[in-house]
Amino acid sequence: MGAGPPRFNPHIARVEKKLSDQQPETAEKPEAPASKPLRADAKRNRDKLVEVAAQAFATDGVDASLEEIAKRAGVGIGTLYRHFPTREHLVEVVYRREVEGLCQAADELARDQPADVALELWMQRFVDYIATKRGLATSLRLLLSTNSTLFSDTSGRVSGAMRGLVEAAAASGKIRADVDASDVMHALGGIYSAPNTPDWRERSGRLVKLLMDGLRFGARG
Repeated sequence: MGAGPPRFNPHIARVEKKLSDQQPETAEKPEAPASKPLRADAKRNRDKLVEVAAQAFATDGVDASLEEIAKRAGVGIGTLYRHFPTREHLVEVVYRREVEGLCQAADELARDQPADVALELWMQRFVDYIATKRGLATSLRLLLSTNSTLFSDTSGRVSGAMRGLVEAAAASGKIRADVDASDVMHALGGIYSAPNTPDWRERSGRLVKLLMDGLRFGARG
């Protein structure tokens, strides 16, 4: 039997709000000089490291080997540390990437798919986001106690993206008109709390389909 999920928070929307509210106040710091743009090869290496790290953290948790991440990305460990001096730095960049990707996916799906299909595909993508967030839970708690602007910068973006998709699907008549986006996010947050068993992703995908069946039931479209 797999270990249970890290005790971080079962409901994603509440997590984001809570983390933002608890962000410690800090004195304003002068802006650091703008860093030089990365060379094309250095940017490729950095992007690959972030991509591989996201996969590793989702699969193995925050204790995933940095040496293995560098190896999978096709670079040396020295290159990883030049881009990310600490594990927490890498965690922060990965988490920002996941939030940005999820919000961008909402815009693209809303543009390219029928409203209800866009919502369902986005919720399946949300499962991947949850998997990464579960893997990063320990380090995210650590970042909360530092001066990182991570949570104030990202708070509400994911729930806002989902709200737009829910409201569009309801307005189109493809899902029930009485759906509250916060209730949908609350239901999705339950996936975060599910036991971390080997079939967690498969079960989570089925739960999304079940949730969509309920949202479509009684729709006028």
